[in-house]
Amino acid sequence: MVKSITTLALLLNLSLWPVIMLAQQRPVRIGIDGLSHDHIHGLLKNHKERNDIQIVGIAESNKEKAHALADRYGFDMAIVYDDLATMIGETRPEGVVAFNSIYDHLSTVEICAPKGIHVMVEKPLAVNAEHADKMAGLARKHHILLLTNYETSWYPTHYKLFEMAIEKKEIGEINKVMINDGHKGPVEIGCSPEFLAWLTDPVLNGGGAVVDFGCYGANLMTWIMQNEEPETVTAVLQTIKPDVYPKVDDQATIILTYPHAQAVIQGSWNWPVDRKDISVYGKEGYVTAHNAHDLEYRLTRKVPRQEIKVDGFPMAAKDPFSYFAKVIREELKVEKTDLSSLENNLIVVKILDAARQSAAEEKTILFKK
Repeated sequence: MVKSITTLALLLNLSLWPVIMLAQQRPVRIGIDGLSHDHIHGLLKNHKERNDIQIVGIAESNKEKAHALADRYGFDMAIVYDDLATMIGETRPEGVVAFNSIYDHLSTVEICAPKGIHVMVEKPLAVNAEHADKMAGLARKHHILLLTNYETSWYPTHYKLFEMAIEKKEIGEINKVMINDGHKGPVEIGCSPEFLAWLTDPVLNGGGAVVDFGCYGANLMTWIMQNEEPETVTAVLQTIKPDVYPKVDDQATIILTYPHAQAVIQGSWNWPVDRKDISVYGKEGYVTAHNAHDLEYRLTRKVPRQEIKVDGFPMAAKDPFSYFAKVIREELKVEKTDLSSLENNLIVVKILDAARQSAAEEKTILFKK
């Protein structure tokens, strides 16, 4: 009898195996909230070739913008809806990626969370800590993933740097980190009018370069410090080109202090060249990620400087949308100290709030009160 039951169970399991496999291989249904963020091109450029996700709906009221992108990337205008609630009701996505203004990230979560729909926003998480706390509360209440995507989360060099400096402690105790991000400016590099309309607005973006590029440094330093909060935040914000950016800063320097370390974050719309680089200095040596693939290091003063190419990526997902699909499927777990995690990015938003307060009041802000 036991043998018969076991045989029957085995047959049933085998008969269900193709169904289970099909479910695992099925693309995750993804909706898009907004098309005004120029990072949308990174998703749309190869969406037809992807088998990990399927774009089932787009919420965008600007039909001229939607038509232009549909013509360029070949998606059907039939999946474009005027608002997020309607799109969700018609298409039933499992996850939504937000490509709207930072101010609108809150409304995306307010609509998605009660329906159990996971959300990934473009950096930073929120326009301020008030919005971020509301978003976090909704995510936790309704048990959804709330992730933040940064381009730099997908740089192989950053994980090699982390391995050398943090995991293996090859450069000794860390005492200073320098993080530089930016370009000539969003107007100068030709960002779309729809993107510029909110990116250069102090309410919809929360600031200029301090938010747009300061968030990268805050995110990476919080990762390096494994979610330890800074003791103080000091910032200087300037507008070097008031004729181009009359409402927001275009030059930002943020200094974070910790008990035994300091970070200098430089975000700018005035760099002569594009840059996203980070240098971590320890008691014995340093390691610098110049970009996604070029790494420089010197482990002690007695050995020469080394330069290597880094191509290997440590995670199963190598881009944000594959990552989003895998965490929705529970094939990957989001750790609290991960670059995309809610916990990391709540700290990031608090740092940006403190930076703006520091610049406005011309004083150092005590982060932990």
